[in-house]
Amino acid sequence: MSLDPETLRRAMREWTTGVTVVTTCLDGQQHGMTVNAFTSVSLEPPLVLVSLERTTRTHGLVERAGIFGVTILAEDQREVSERFAGRVSDRADRFAGLEVDTLVSGVPFLRGGLAYLDCRVVQRIPAGTHTLFIGEVIAAQGDGGGAPLVYLNREYRRLEQGEVRHGRKADR
Repeated sequence: MSLDPETLRRAMREWTTGVTVVTTCLDGQQHGMTVNAFTSVSLEPPLVLVSLERTTRTHGLVERAGIFGVTILAEDQREVSERFAGRVSDRADRFAGLEVDTLVSGVPFLRGGLAYLDCRVVQRIPAGTHTLFIGEVIAAQGDGGGAPLVYLNREYRRLEQGEVRHGRKADR
């Protein structure tokens, strides 16, 4: 018996995630998409995983370029998340008017993010309609400060506000 995809979709809406934008570049083309299927895999060696649907432009570019970047979005970057989630066409320049930074590989990172991870693809795992790209982190930037953009049940949320130091609620 096969599970109905809509049943799984409804159940997965209960999983709270941070929000990232995965970016890449190849032959002068840069592109990216909002992704919440992202996780750390290992500290030694430094590995992360992103899951990209095979039909997306970002998937094709990551596949060919062998590099990707992850920008972990800050809570004030909702519009950036929506832009890269499809509010701006997959064929349009989603970076238009945005400031970007680079680290080692040349992939663009969205300025204002909490952290940047510059990655080289070391493994590709086909998984249903997606590919799991495992990337070795070749450079990282972020100090653990600031509040992340959070997503739950098709809505952006805020973490409880309070005095925050280095990403942790301060002791009182």
